[in-house]
Amino acid sequence: MNARTVYIVDDNTEFLQSAVWWLEGAGYDVECFDDPHRALEVLAAPRPGACLLLDVRMPAMSGLEVHDTLRRRGVRIPVVYMTGHGDVPLAVEAMRKGAVTFIEKPFADEALESALALAFEPVEGEPDAPGAAPADAEFSTRMARLTAREREVIDWVVKGKLNKVIADLLGISIKTVELHRKNAMTKLQARSVLELSRLMFTGKVS
Repeated sequence: MNARTVYIVDDNTEFLQSAVWWLEGAGYDVECFDDPHRALEVLAAPRPGACLLLDVRMPAMSGLEVHDTLRRRGVRIPVVYMTGHGDVPLAVEAMRKGAVTFIEKPFADEALESALALAFEPVEGEPDAPGAAPADAEFSTRMARLTAREREVIDWVVKGKLNKVIADLLGISIKTVELHRKNAMTKLQARSVLELSRLMFTGKVS
């Protein structure tokens, strides 16, 4: 088959049906699993050039655990995490594990399209292999607008630190932290902390 393959692991059957309908309509080959253990069996040998849409929270096995298992087995596949909880610490941990990006459910078609575009982007030196690419020009332009203090503040924000903790770490007031945080998110055009985290880890403007 010439179509790119998207594997989906999510315990929500209705979501799987909806996602398969959309992805197949967009021309992808789709394999979906509501059981992460079954998914791991198939993903032991994924199709070349495929990517994985992986739910963060599942009762039988979390997405992070699935990803860890794949990494231990030496399975290399671009992973896009999905979360319906807006859980920033989990999302940050997902990016540290090597996820391409993450999207928050329910997501618009455009968000899924952007995530898949990142997942299927060639890695430099490997023209046919999907994976993360360097930061884009627009991201670099936005980052250049930040002051040194604003950058310090958002670095702590994406690590999941509360404003009070950041204030103590930097030796400034909470109100000053709030101001720097607001200014930084405005300059970066991030509408939420989750979006800020994704932006900082991917270096991509969706």
